[in-house]
Amino acid sequence: MAARKPKPLVAGNWKMNGLKASVKEVNALNAKLKKAGRVPCEVLICPPMPSVQAFAAKAKGTKVAIGAQDCHANLSGAHTGDVSAEMLKDVGAKFVIVGHSERRADHGETSAEVKAKALAAHRAGITAIVCVGETEKERDAGDTLKVITSQLKGSLDDGFTAKNTVIAYEPVWAIGTGRTPTPEDVAKVHAHIRKRLAARFGSDGDAFRILYGGSVKPSNAEELMSVPNVNGALVGGASLKATDFFGIISAYL
Repeated sequence: MAARKPKPLVAGNWKMNGLKASVKEVNALNAKLKKAGRVPCEVLICPPMPSVQAFAAKAKGTKVAIGAQDCHANLSGAHTGDVSAEMLKDVGAKFVIVGHSERRADHGETSAEVKAKALAAHRAGITAIVCVGETEKERDAGDTLKVITSQLKGSLDDGFTAKNTVIAYEPVWAIGTGRTPTPEDVAKVHAHIRKRLAARFGSDGDAFRILYGGSVKPSNAEELMSVPNVNGALVGGASLKATDFFGIISAYL
C-alpha cells in the first residue's frame, strides 16, 4: 500500500512580536491567498497570546487558521500568568505550538512537560505542533539523531495520531541566525523522524506532517519544501509580514 502523503502546513510563529494593529497582516495574507485561488496547503499564524482572539475573529471563514505559541497542561487552577488549551480553543485557536526550543531553553521545559501540554491540546480539541531539534553543541558532537530520538520518545504519547499532532524539526543553531542546513542535512533528519514515527505509530506514522523550521525564507522555501518528508514549514521572522510569508507559501503554488 502506498504511503499516505500528508497535506502540507505552513505555520508562522510570531514569537513576541506584533501589536493589535498587526491584525492587518491577516487581511493582507488572506487577500493574497484568495487571489491565488486553490491553495494546496494549510496556512497558520500563531501570534502572541493577547492577539489570538482578535486574529481568530479576523481570520474566521478565511484560508488562514490561527493558533497559539504555548499552553498549560492543566485545565484550570492557581497558575498565574498561564493559559489552558481550553481557553485557547474558546477564543478560536485551532493549533498550539509546544516544546519550541526557546521554551525548552529559556523556561527549562522537559520532554515530559511538552508531552503533557500536547495531551492538554488534544483534550481541548486543538492540534499540537510538537517541536524537536538539536543545539549547535549537540550537532558538532554528532548527536543530532540521538537528541531527536530522545525528544520524540519523551514528547509524544502512544495515543497521538497524525490528525491531532504535527512534528516540527528545528535545528536550534539555525533559528534566527541566517544559517540553514543543506537539503541533504534536512533530508537525513526528516527521514529519521519519519522512521521513528513509523516504528511507533505503524502506518499512521506516514501521515504525520513533519515541518522544517530554521531560517526559512522566500528565497530558500522552494528548495527546502521539496526535500523528502518535509511537509511544510514552521516560520519565524519571515512570517511577520504577509508579503514574505506568502512568498514562502508560494513554494506550494
